[in-house]
Formats: sequence, structure tokens, C-alpha cells
Amino acid sequence: MKKFLLEFVVFVCGVVVMIFEIVGSRILGPYMGTSIFVWTSLIGIILGSLSLGYWLGGIIADKKPSYILLSWIILLAALFIGLTITGKDIVLRNLPRLFEGIRTQSIIASLCLFAPTSILLGMVTPYAVKLKIRDIKTSGKTVGNLYAISTIGSIIGTFLAGFFLIPSIGSTNILYFNAFLLIIVALTIFILSKYFTSVVFGLVLLGVLLFYNIRFNSSELSYIDIDTRYNRVLIYESVDWYTGKPIRIMRINNEYSSSMFLDNDSLVYPYLKYYQLAEHFKPNFRKTLMIGGAGYSYPTYYLKKYPQSYIDVVEIDKKLTELARTHFRLKDSPRLNIHHEDGRIFLNRTKNKYDVILGDAFKSIYTIPWQLTTLEAIKREYDILTKDGVVIINIISTLEGPKSLFLQAEYNTYKAVFPQVYLFDLNNFNDPAIMHSIILLALKSDKKPTFSSPDPELDSYLQHVFRKKIHFQMPVLTDEHAPVEYYANKAI
Repeated sequence: MKKFLLEFVVFVCGVVVMIFEIVGSRILGPYMGTSIFVWTSLIGIILGSLSLGYWLGGIIADKKPSYILLSWIILLAALFIGLTITGKDIVLRNLPRLFEGIRTQSIIASLCLFAPTSILLGMVTPYAVKLKIRDIKTSGKTVGNLYAISTIGSIIGTFLAGFFLIPSIGSTNILYFNAFLLIIVALTIFILSKYFTSVVFGLVLLGVLLFYNIRFNSSELSYIDIDTRYNRVLIYESVDWYTGKPIRIMRINNEYSSSMFLDNDSLVYPYLKYYQLAEHFKPNFRKTLMIGGAGYSYPTYYLKKYPQSYIDVVEIDKKLTELARTHFRLKDSPRLNIHHEDGRIFLNRTKNKYDVILGDAFKSIYTIPWQLTTLEAIKREYDILTKDGVVIINIISTLEGPKSLFLQAEYNTYKAVFPQVYLFDLNNFNDPAIMHSIILLALKSDKKPTFSSPDPELDSYLQHVFRKKIHFQMPVLTDEHAPVEYYANKAI
């Protein structure tokens, strides 16, 4: 066994590095979202930490090459993963109070939670190389073999995390899994090196982690916390601030995605009620496409309100549909078709025609699916609409100022395709700088509509149309250039 011990060590550490990096996005997601800025910070900090670890590992290995010291480095990495487990929520809750801007917050969070472990893991391979080299004539082969084995471990760790661990056991349990692997590696080195005093310490650390893992998994939680293939999902009960009634909330990453009243089927979020504007602009519509399902609050409402109409819902995350069936009263219906795929892919391939398209994929300013915002995507929406069809989407923004850059760009992009585009301002605050829901409505018809209705509810929504002349200067978004994360960052 000892002949291949170092190969085993670098392989396992390679597995752990990539699992640790990928699960990092699930640790940061509930507090910061999963935008390109968060991913950039996470990857950049971990790569920088690994580089520092390579450098330090080489220096320490030259001064004191020892199997025992290598095992202590690995054990220390496991200990820092334990600190990440216990400290992640404290760090992430307090960062917004101490620092402004998602870029700064994500960099500091990555430094605090992921840098120490990554530095220590980076030290392992150069240290193992020093221990493995016995003949300068074969040193190149030795270095190449160990780095190849480490990289193979990282490849396996990547697929293991993305395809199996995250959907199966959740982010915190994955951190425990990483720590267990490292402790087992360290104990293996201690035992084969007959350094039994350190075995006791390693077993104690393993016991502590096992205790906290059992406690974590057996504790009675007042909420549901699930990792899917695409999202970190929280489901819990609260009280609607407007009505005072009990509600159930689905929170995806850093966004409040869906809510329902526990005692009735009314819509909780006001912006969803504006989807009823389709009744005014496309009377007697029969077929609707909704991009973004989450908890399926609106599709459930739609099926009851419009008993003669059909709705197709595109939701990329199949697990969200399962959760909606279990926790949000979603029922199967012959008038409901669910497509589990990316909204843009569906737009590209569908041959269906729709009277109404509803967009509910932009409800978080942190993670906007840019591929749905571009000229090419909007042209596909235009193509699959029936004559006089309507598009209604919800955007979180302000109407003016630097926080409105994405709204301006998206409005101009729709305006480049549709003959008529209108905005409905849902701001109920006195401060125009507060981020709020704005409904963008695009008409395929060039016939000027009226903005009054004999229906009192519809008429109240129509009165929120933005009547000032719009002169947005932002360029049209395209597949080639759609800096939506940059625009969104200006609003945070």
C-alpha cells in the first residue's frame, strides 16, 4: 500500500478540491445569488489559493520532507472545512452590513470560507512530489504522474459533485463528506507511518465531525432545505405582510420565487395579478406559454380562473416541479403541459403557437438568465405568437437612474422587435429609487389599445401604465453581447 500511498493521496485531494469548488456556489447562492460575479470571485479566489499552496508546499517540502507533516497538512485542511461548515452562515449573514456591492462581498466571502482549505490542498501535490522523487533522472516522469493523477481526481470530483452529490445529499453534507475523505487520507498516512499518537487526534476530529453531522441531519427543522441540480431551495411558512395571512414561501438561491396562501388559492405577489392584463389586450385567449414555473403559483391560479384555456410551463428544474406538487398544491391537468428544459432551448425548438407569453424568469436581479433577454430570443417569442398576441414579463428595476440599466436595455430590445411596448409601474413607495416590479408588455399588433376597462380590477391595473415618453439610451441586447450581469450589478 505504501508504494502507491502518495498517488492515493494526490488523487483524493484532487477529488476534494473540485467538489469543494463546485459546492462553494451552493454555499454562496442563498445569500448572493449565482451570478457571473459570484462564480468569478469563487473560482478566482480558489485558483489563487491553490497557486499560493503550490508555492508554499514546495518551500516546506524542501525544508522538511516528511510523511507526518504531509498528513498534518491534510488534517488541517479537514479542520478548516469544519470551520467553513460552522462559520458559513455567520459570515454570509453579516457581510452585507459590512461591505457594499456583490463583487466585494463575494470576494471576501470566498477568501474567508474557501481560501484556507484551498491553500492547504494546494500544498499537497508539490509536497508529495518531493517525497516521491528518488532519482533525478526520472523526476520529470514522477512529477508528471502525480499531477496527472491529481487532475484525474479533480475530473472525477467535478462529475461526482455535479451529477450525484449536489442533487442527492445537499451542500452541508458534501462539506462533511470532503472532511471525512481528508481525515481518512491523513489517518492512512499516520497508520502506515506508525505515528499512532496522531491517529488519536485524527479519530477525535473524525468523531466530532460525525457527531455534528448526525446532529445536523437529525435535527427538527422548521423549513425544507434542498439542493437540486440547478438551485438551492428553501421552503418555509411565514405571514404575508400585507394581509397578515399565513403563507408558504419557496426561496430559490437569493430570491423569493413563489408563495401561496395556506387557506386559499389567491395570488400572493401583486405582480402576478398583472398577468391578467392578457384578458384586456388579447380577449378570449386560449393558449399561454409561461417561462419559469418554480412553485407554480400562477399556473395553478390560471387553470382555475380560465377553465377553457391551456398553459404550457417551461421550468428547467424538474425537482422544483416535484416540490410544487408536494408543497404548493400543483395538480396534474390535461390543460397543463410542463416542459423541463431551458426556456431559450424551448423557444428555439417549439413549433407551437401561443396567444400569450408570460415571463417569470427575471424575478431576481441577482441571477438573470441572459439567454432569454436577447434580440434573438425575443424574435422567437414574436414568431410563436398568434396574430395580435401579447408578451407580459416581470422585471425588478427602477424606472430611472443607474439601477434601471437592465430595464432600459430590455425595453429597447423588445422595441426592436415588437411594434408596441408598454411599461406598468407597480411602485407603491414614495421613493422612486427603490427596486420594485415593473411589468413590460409587448403587443404583436400595431393597433393602438385602450387603457381602460369596464372590469374594475383590470382597470385598476391599466391605470399603472407609464404614460411619460420613454427615451432609453441603452443598446439592444444580443447573443453576441448581453452584459446583463454588469447592468444588474449596478442595481445592487
